[in-house]
Amino acid sequence: ARRENSLSETPSRAIVQPSLTHHLCCLFIIVFYDRVTHKDANWITSDIKMGQQIALVLGGAASGKSRWAEAYTASLASKLIYVATAQAFDSEMENKIAVHQDVRSDRWTTHEEPFNVAELITTLPAKHAVLIDCATMWLSNQLLAEKNLDDAYDAWISALPAAASPIVIVSKEVGQGIVPQNALGRQFRDAQGQLNQRLAAAADLVVMVTAGLPMVLKGQLAESRL
Repeated sequence: ARRENSLSETPSRAIVQPSLTHHLCCLFIIVFYDRVTHKDANWITSDIKMGQQIALVLGGAASGKSRWAEAYTASLASKLIYVATAQAFDSEMENKIAVHQDVRSDRWTTHEEPFNVAELITTLPAKHAVLIDCATMWLSNQLLAEKNLDDAYDAWISALPAAASPIVIVSKEVGQGIVPQNALGRQFRDAQGQLNQRLAAAADLVVMVTAGLPMVLKGQLAESRL
């Protein structure tokens, strides 16, 4: 009789355990589905919104950094903002700007801001991805206008955390070539190096582009859209 009781109890325990597991799995599916299909579904991409808030794309001249940065920015959101810092002082620069404009699609809204990038950043709308191209031209404008570089750096770095949308910044790497012959060239090289270091320290993602190929120096590339 004792053996019969033990045998009769085994099936009941076997039934209870899968049943509890089944209920827990169903509960998880319900909670997950509720989060995905309702307003708080943004939790899925919170790593992109926060962890990928600031990206710095470095590269030498004609390295493909701007093209790669544009493609990466376009992968982050459907609404795109292009902040152009260049000033067209001659026909060569005008042609270069025109080439960049032709490549961009209608998804882009362009803001021309050669000086006050920090102020502009704080006014840009949310649910966009912002590309600033480039920090090097912005720095040139500051030098030619004889602005205080430390103050300008501080203003830009301080404004980045206040941005409502992810920001991708393009900047040149100029410290790997020969030493410039004139004092202004050396001043620019040193200033560019300092700016790149400060932007890299503030960025969540830093990518070096060479021959059109990206190499991640800091952080991880986002794989999803906002």
